[in-house]
Amino acid sequence: MLRQWFLVLLALAVGGGAAAQDALLRRYDRVEIAPTKTSVYVANVTMTISAFTRKAGIYEATYAAEVFPFFFYNEQGRLFIEVSDDALRRLARGEPLDFTGHGVNTSGKTRHIDGRAVPLDATKGTIKVRVFITKRIQLVFNTTYRFGN
Repeated sequence: MLRQWFLVLLALAVGGGAAAQDALLRRYDRVEIAPTKTSVYVANVTMTISAFTRKAGIYEATYAAEVFPFFFYNEQGRLFIEVSDDALRRLARGEPLDFTGHGVNTSGKTRHIDGRAVPLDATKGTIKVRVFITKRIQLVFNTTYRFGN
């Protein structure tokens, strides 16, 4: 009888820990990225990104890139960044996070993305993102991120 109670208590403790972990991860379901700007050759590129929302380990957002003075290179589309639960837990502990993903513009062109997030605390930090336009051209954006509503 004592053994059965012990097993029930152990199951509750493990389940409670999982619930606490789920609550911690829910805090990271939404992330905002500050608008950012970079230069390439004779142009400036300004990137504006909607708030990312996370479902099934993938953050998704829309973006708009404005290229000055070459407005005909402007584009819009969607971004997808893969971040596992374990990676989020490491980020919450203050460890940097390397990530990969891709973007798809409205005409269907796909671009590879990689980056690194460095936390300042559990809810905000700096982020560096590389967007690969071609094999030889990549845009590098340095900005900040903030989790929450």
